[in-house]
Amino acid sequence: MPETLTPRTPVSEAPSPGAVRALVRRIESATPPGRDRALDALRALAILGVVLGHWLVTALISDSGTVHVASPLHYLPALTPVSWVFQTLAVFFLVGGQVGAAGYASARAQGTTYRRWLGVRLARLFGPVAAVVAVWTVAAVVMLGSGVGFETLHTLLKLVLSPLWFLLVFAALTAATPLAARLHPVGPLAVVLLVDLVRFGLGGPAWLGWINVAAGWLVPYCLGAAWARGGLRRHSTGWMLLLGGAAATALLVLFAGYPASMVGVPGAPVSNLNPPTLAAVTFGLAQCGAALLLLGPLRRFLRRPAAWAAVALLNLSAMTVFLWHQTAMMAVTAVGLLTGGPLPGLHTIPDGPGWILARLAWLPVFAAALLICWAAFHTYEERRRRGSSRVVRQGRPAGREVAGRAS
Repeated sequence: MPETLTPRTPVSEAPSPGAVRALVRRIESATPPGRDRALDALRALAILGVVLGHWLVTALISDSGTVHVASPLHYLPALTPVSWVFQTLAVFFLVGGQVGAAGYASARAQGTTYRRWLGVRLARLFGPVAAVVAVWTVAAVVMLGSGVGFETLHTLLKLVLSPLWFLLVFAALTAATPLAARLHPVGPLAVVLLVDLVRFGLGGPAWLGWINVAAGWLVPYCLGAAWARGGLRRHSTGWMLLLGGAAATALLVLFAGYPASMVGVPGAPVSNLNPPTLAAVTFGLAQCGAALLLLGPLRRFLRRPAAWAAVALLNLSAMTVFLWHQTAMMAVTAVGLLTGGPLPGLHTIPDGPGWILARLAWLPVFAAALLICWAAFHTYEERRRRGSSRVVRQGRPAGREVAGRAS
């Protein structure tokens, strides 16, 4: 996105309706005509899915002086379909593959080397991570010094740092973009099938499953690369992926013993996500099909300047939102402990409908805390975007660079 779109109104000041309208007009006028706004919308939906999913299925329980994680999916298995809605990583990898392959092809056409192209993309990806690591390093030292138990600290750090695995995988796939641009998705899908057959069907070692971390997410990434080459254009392709992926997932869950939840559930013997299973990959194919079918409606909807402005602003801060959303939830939980007793939906065991209703009421509070984190740390993402934009513009016009890259 153009760096001129970065909002300047301090978070403590509510923008006036006139300022909001002016910002919407700026975003609309600064957007190149050739930009596919639906790609940005899919990326925004994927990020929101991850954030809301974590906020809804992660409960921090204070018990006997320690804090541990509990999941409503463990106590209320009827909520399993929630994981089907909010586990949206395949969509993010689909869009990443499309944008990565298109961007690499454009860079090569402009004479930009692979090393320079990759350096720019990785700088955008990992620049904001330094702020998270620095803040939590200091926080960990302070908590240990103040007597916080190691078990509690481990729980908190795991929540903050475990999502970073996603960035490492995405960075590896980005580095493999030239290969992914020539690789058919059936190849990595076959690897996932073979790995699961060996470890589940033949009693092979569990560590084999970690091969699927690369192979499993390479499937939607390769689909995205094929999309960038001009594939996946037919409407029937979306339906084939949606129906075929959904049918395969249903068969694996009903007859092959795979868990129905598409996220990890504490205490469950098998997780579909850690590492990815064949069921997670086939479910991802269904999600990719749904995403392709949504392209037309999204493009029509995003002709509205206000709708496009909301999507554009979220994409501008996507990394900040992703990196700090767990911290925001934990901050609210910690402040809630100062009331002297457990608060429903925040510190209580997620074992009934009352917890669900209470947790839904806490979501706006989590969002407000995330907004505070954004105000404090989004400049790190903005700084990296500006620096990488200057580098890329040396190789091609700024308008084309904006239209072709991921935010």
